[in-house]
Amino acid sequence: MIGIVSFPDDLHAQAVRRGLDTFGAEHLLLDTSRFPAETALTTYQEPGGPWRAEWVSEGRATDLADVGVLWWRRPQPFRLHEEVTGAQDRGFAHGECAAAIAGLWSCLSADWINDPDRDEAASRKMWQLQVAAELGLRVPSTCMTNSPQRARDFVAGQDSTVIFKSFSATPQTWRETRPVRDCDLELMDTVRFAPVIFQEFIPGGLDVRVTVVGDRVFPAEIRAGESGYEYDFRVDTAHAPIRVHPLPEFVQQRVLRLMRRLGLHYGAIDLRRTPDG
Repeated sequence: MIGIVSFPDDLHAQAVRRGLDTFGAEHLLLDTSRFPAETALTTYQEPGGPWRAEWVSEGRATDLADVGVLWWRRPQPFRLHEEVTGAQDRGFAHGECAAAIAGLWSCLSADWINDPDRDEAASRKMWQLQVAAELGLRVPSTCMTNSPQRARDFVAGQDSTVIFKSFSATPQTWRETRPVRDCDLELMDTVRFAPVIFQEFIPGGLDVRVTVVGDRVFPAEIRAGESGYEYDFRVDTAHAPIRVHPLPEFVQQRVLRLMRRLGLHYGAIDLRRTPDG
């Protein structure tokens, strides 16, 4: 059985599940947004015996020993019972859920794509850039800080446009990458409230999304400059032409080394080609 850690409205998970249905492959959606309010997890460990786990959701009980492969696609926040109302009680309940689910992931003997701990570590933008630079991939000048003065100094020290973005995002707090404008400089004191990523903008370049699965590399060029927003192709994907990109072999090899260093079987890396190639 193939397990997919995601939620029903995830379009990517939906497409994969349809494909699995086509091939007659049994699969299970492990939706953590239903836990513990609508899903029950029970595990057993007897002296000298094997570890066992049962996942019950929507009236279906699944022996998780049957799961041989797991896709760590898009886990969701837990949904606590409405009866738990106090802040301390909810905090305690959430912590217990997190500990139990983390233990579940560690105990499952399935092959992961990707291992949750490695995936979490690889999502840290500061580490991503450090490792990429060590492996010979060019990275733009970057400053990550919660110091308003250091942020001002970095922006003033760049010869071209500076962009800024967040470290993380949720459906409620997603923000596109933006250029630093005069109105943003006036708000620079608010950087002290939370760290911000400031980065050199590569103008007139070509975005290249490199998807890696195992040892296979699938580069695609995305012409954000032809869309309605050149700073972030995600804002206007309908008008950003996408086509296969001939990524140089030496870049492909460095990307594969990056994946191995991060311990990932699957990943998507965003590159930008400068106007001079």
